Amino acid sequence: MRIEPGDLDADDVTALLREHLADMHATSPPESVHALPLDGLRGQAVTFVTARADDGALLGCGALKRIGPDAVELKAMRTATAARGRGVGSAVLRHLLDVARTLGCTTVHLETGSMEYFAAARRLYARHGFVETGPFGGYGPDPLSTFMALRLDAS
Repeated sequence: MRIEPGDLDADDVTALLREHLADMHATSPPESVHALPLDGLRGQAVTFVTARADDGALLGCGALKRIGPDAVELKAMRTATAARGRGVGSAVLRHLLDVARTLGCTTVHLETGSMEYFAAARRLYARHGFVETGPFGGYGPDPLSTFMALRLDAS
């Protein structure tokens, strides 16, 4: 598997992101959907990456959005259905944490759903050291959201 800057114009990437947004809207009311649309991932404050198999097949994606001088938010984490259970999410997350360190960040925040549908995501983040916190940035309290953060060390 290789993780590299993602091409937001690639058909397979846009299809995966459309699937991601459709699932978020199918599981959460509009006011609780915080996934970035494709245009939001094109922002200068965003680092977007994809994971691909050796044959080029898209396995997953993820992004970081700068939200402060020493903080980023994890966004757009998605594993392709056919690649689930193969460690793609962990690999993308580890890569993005390394990117955050390179950017000089000391904290990585995220918002994910609090419903059962998002339980696997919450377990993934907890395995990597994220802990539940309160809302951050522009988020307000939402019973359908779980807010988590990870303090980064220099290593």
